Amino acid sequence: MKKVLMPFMLIVACSWFVSCEVDDDSPNFYFTALNTIEADVPESFEFGKTYDIEVTYQRPNGCTFFEGFDVVQTAETGRDVVVVGSVLTDEDRACTEAVEEVVAILKFNVIYTKDYVFRFYAGDDDQGNATYLEYSVPIAEEGAPTN
Repeated sequence: MKKVLMPFMLIVACSWFVSCEVDDDSPNFYFTALNTIEADVPESFEFGKTYDIEVTYQRPNGCTFFEGFDVVQTAETGRDVVVVGSVLTDEDRACTEAVEEVVAILKFNVIYTKDYVFRFYAGDDDQGNATYLEYSVPIAEEGAPTN
């Protein structure tokens, strides 16, 4: 049985690899920065804790999808945050042009005892310069309530 089954499996495997040609090897999507509308940051942080920050961003059409956050440390407690989306470029796909506001959760670990400054990318101005929504979050004193 093995002598019959082995050549058959080899033929099937070879034909499968040969028949799977892809004519177009160009990517069918690209990444883009999405505009932040607002971020719901706590009134204060407690050292050593993890927080869920709700970030509301603008989804410009039905072919743009949330991929995550790009968080860049600009100083010890400074963070620039960009919402990253992927845009499908498949010409056969019909995309809605409806603009939506969507909420995503940024998990943030507090690892320093100094106040944090967040700058969320909010789009470009008329001159093409990046604009940001800026939030400052202090560290709560021991025993002080946090949100």
